[in-house]
Amino acid sequence: MVFRKLPGVSAPGMGLRLSQKFVFLLFLSGLVTLCFGALFFLPDSVRLKRIFLSKNESPAVEAGGKLRVSRRPSVTHDARTLERSVGTQERTQVDAVDGARDAATRDGKEGGKGATYEMFKKCLLKPALGVDRGKPADPQTVQRRDKVREMMKFAWDNYKQYAWGKNELRPLTRNGHIGTMFGGLRGASIVDSLDTLYIMGLTEDYQEAKEWVHNNLDLNSNGEASLFEVNIRYVGGLLSAYYLTGEEVFKQKVLELGEKLLPAFSTPTGIPRGVINLGSGTSWSWGWASAGSSILAEFGTLHLEFVHLSELSGNPIYTEKVANIRKLLDKIEKPHGLYPNFLSPVSGNWVQHHVSLGGLGDSFYEYLIKSYLMSDKTDEQAKRMYYSALEAIEANMVQKSPGGLTYVAEWRGGVLDHKMGHLACFSGGMVGIGADHGTLEKRQHYLDLAAEITHTCHESYSPTKLGPEAFRFDGGAEATATRLSDRYYILRPEVIESYMYMWRLTHDPKYRQWGWEAVEALEKHCRVDSGYSGIRDVYASTVSHDNMQQSFFLSETLKRTMAK
Repeated sequence: MVFRKLPGVSAPGMGLRLSQKFVFLLFLSGLVTLCFGALFFLPDSVRLKRIFLSKNESPAVEAGGKLRVSRRPSVTHDARTLERSVGTQERTQVDAVDGARDAATRDGKEGGKGATYEMFKKCLLKPALGVDRGKPADPQTVQRRDKVREMMKFAWDNYKQYAWGKNELRPLTRNGHIGTMFGGLRGASIVDSLDTLYIMGLTEDYQEAKEWVHNNLDLNSNGEASLFEVNIRYVGGLLSAYYLTGEEVFKQKVLELGEKLLPAFSTPTGIPRGVINLGSGTSWSWGWASAGSSILAEFGTLHLEFVHLSELSGNPIYTEKVANIRKLLDKIEKPHGLYPNFLSPVSGNWVQHHVSLGGLGDSFYEYLIKSYLMSDKTDEQAKRMYYSALEAIEANMVQKSPGGLTYVAEWRGGVLDHKMGHLACFSGGMVGIGADHGTLEKRQHYLDLAAEITHTCHESYSPTKLGPEAFRFDGGAEATATRLSDRYYILRPEVIESYMYMWRLTHDPKYRQWGWEAVEALEKHCRVDSGYSGIRDVYASTVSHDNMQQSFFLSETLKRTMAK
């Protein structure tokens, strides 16, 4: 989950949220089936059920009317005949996975070589895309899934027609956009969308995208790139595509690109700077970053991808780089247990005491819990840091509005700014997926908190059913953007992502319905003749489009909508 655009930040300073090719990095390690199953697309995962759906409880309302969220058994479809494993059977399957992983590691890393696709396949309990691509028995779900696929096809076809090889499509003017975030790299929408095309069964389009990567993805650029953006879109995109397909071109390209990112870590502390010239290796901090600092959500959102770069290359340097970041953050003194957003890569000290679960901070926390899960729950450092941070956030930043909405304010040296960004709305899903892995007495509490945050973000979605960039809870406002500069929507995925996770965790049908409402709103307000565009004011009766089809709309928003 990631900061893409912050009001008041210049274009070169745009960065951020991740997300996330995480769902694929998780199943890479044999923990889960791709994309956590589907709301409208992928099948339930036996592995996911073991992780998340261990309790068969019914929804309950406590005294006073407070919602108490409970896990529920999933709906069984014809293609979902794999039973949940419990007791001895579950332990046997886990042992089998561990044994396969150990054997694959021996086979795949003989002589110091990196891991192979064959090694990865030995770790899977069932096909990554499920049986018959997870086709559900419910006709309504089939119809909705097909609609989302049509949206992806429409967005992709227009990108291909008007912006092929460029980074993103400008659908109103029917031309391509290159931008300044990728250091001369091209084809961000192509690389970012490889996995989405593949899992949606858009085979011909995927093949065309693969050929473009093989023939046209030139990594010998000489411009200034955002380390963060290149990592989540290009490195994450190529890793996901490789683990889905086993195509060596993706592995070759991602390892070549990974090497070009390493010079950014050449600082006194090993904390990378935010900008790197991919040709010369020179790196520097963003001009807008306070006192030449590095950004928590940027250097904290490398761990998942870099661990896999080490796995595939057999070179431990990538893991060493991100482990050093983790070590420094673990040891440094933290105000009230919180992680501020700005850190000096020279001194290793905090530069400002501004803490946010939205832009500038968000995906650092996401990568902690997902690193723990991706490690097959062996990364105890990530687990400890995540739950300590969550406790500090809840103690200092989680608030209840007069109207009863739970939100996460921003913390500025002990003073709260009662604002929550769209980017922070990923946290409902994050808290949800971590609910079962904390202390026993906190598990239900965290699931309830996840549901409350997700509900608040749903309430922020205006009468258009699309949400503003930021919304406030002061001056009588309740989850409303009170400033004109906060009213835009740029096709972001975070709220839909939380719907996806909460559906998978609880099977409460309201999350599916909320997701479908978002689909209908995207069609009504964001679809134009030649693609999809963000809108400038979610409260305006007459829509004004921003003329940008973001690459993350294809790789994240539509994927998560399909995955409900």
